Amino acid sequence: MKAKNSLFPIILTVFLDLLGLGIVIPIAAPLLLDPQKGMLPLSYEFAQRSVVLGLLLGVFSIAQFFGAPLLGAWADRYGRKKLMLLSITGTLIGYVLFAIGIMYHSLVLCFISRILDGFTGGNISIAMSAIADVTAEKDRAKNFGLIGMSFGLGFILGPFIGGILADSSLVRWFNYATPYWFAALLGLVNIFVMLRMFRETLQKRITTKVTIFAGVKNIAASFRSPHLRMIFTVLFLIVFGFNFFTQFFQVFLIQKFNFSATDIAYLFAYIGLWLALTQGGLTRLLSKKFSPVSLVSWSACCTAIVFPLLLLPQKSWWLYLITPFIAIFSGINTPNLTAVISMQATAEEQGAILGIRQSILSVAMAIPPIVAGLITTLNVSLPIWAAGFCTALGWLTFRKVSRQSDHAVKTKLTDR
Repeated sequence: MKAKNSLFPIILTVFLDLLGLGIVIPIAAPLLLDPQKGMLPLSYEFAQRSVVLGLLLGVFSIAQFFGAPLLGAWADRYGRKKLMLLSITGTLIGYVLFAIGIMYHSLVLCFISRILDGFTGGNISIAMSAIADVTAEKDRAKNFGLIGMSFGLGFILGPFIGGILADSSLVRWFNYATPYWFAALLGLVNIFVMLRMFRETLQKRITTKVTIFAGVKNIAASFRSPHLRMIFTVLFLIVFGFNFFTQFFQVFLIQKFNFSATDIAYLFAYIGLWLALTQGGLTRLLSKKFSPVSLVSWSACCTAIVFPLLLLPQKSWWLYLITPFIAIFSGINTPNLTAVISMQATAEEQGAILGIRQSILSVAMAIPPIVAGLITTLNVSLPIWAAGFCTALGWLTFRKVSRQSDHAVKTKLTDR
């Protein structure tokens, strides 16, 4: 099928998008926590800065919660290509606004940037729909793993580049806005790739009525089905736990080990390396021997066990021994859980169900930084404890799902 030729530009687009995201990862926490950066009044204590940081990180996913279902439904109606272009353009504008916000010390502009980027930032979900369009069910976990590999590669190069571009000791005119300008440039390249290389994958277009509150309605509809309710609960808990780690681990590093933006960049690049190796190689090998259900079950359990280990080291170099296990187990879990969810839908419903998935992801990503911003004021270790607890709860819930005696549920959740 000619549409299969679209697989490469999809993966390249995801890589460029995640590269841009990776570039800005090391910036937000030191930007707001350091009084000398001028983004918040000098009188603000750590507790106040932590709460503002949590809100700034969380507002992206709140906006995505409302925007992702619209993009998913429109992608089913108008095609994947048009909506990917819309999403990338919104992200590009968001980076520009954030850079200007840093230059003029405007927290309002930074919030507007995050809201715009979140509302239009559903291209990962659309990319997964495009891959589902051209991939047989038995190969979905493997090809979703390619998205994970792109995610990992973006996180290898992105934080590393971001840390360098923000380091004025390397180049005099580098500052915290420079990574955002570079990420915006990558957005332009991404648009060019989509225009020139991507071939529309949607074969049959469907029209569904959607509103800005479609996310709420879709989640409510999915939870009316006992089977969907359980599998989406698993998704929520695991992503909820993981985002306590990804979105506030930087604060832990700054407070306990006095990490700079460059230090954070190097550690996240290292984590990204392990994530890329896992989803680009190990996950594909394991998917040939084990079902997605088996892989989700044991990888979620192992992830929950590893999170609290981050609290043990008194020297930062120990983190380089512990974090690879988080990357490996999460790298196995994510594409296989996505494959299990994708298997619940027909070919015509892929965009809708992955849009619902994105809505749940948005909620699960929006709440942790806000909660973490509050509980970090009590103890900087609490977000990591929350990560382990929620992931363990997700694993226990998944075990319950996989043991359901109903034959129809088993048929959907196990290898055909």
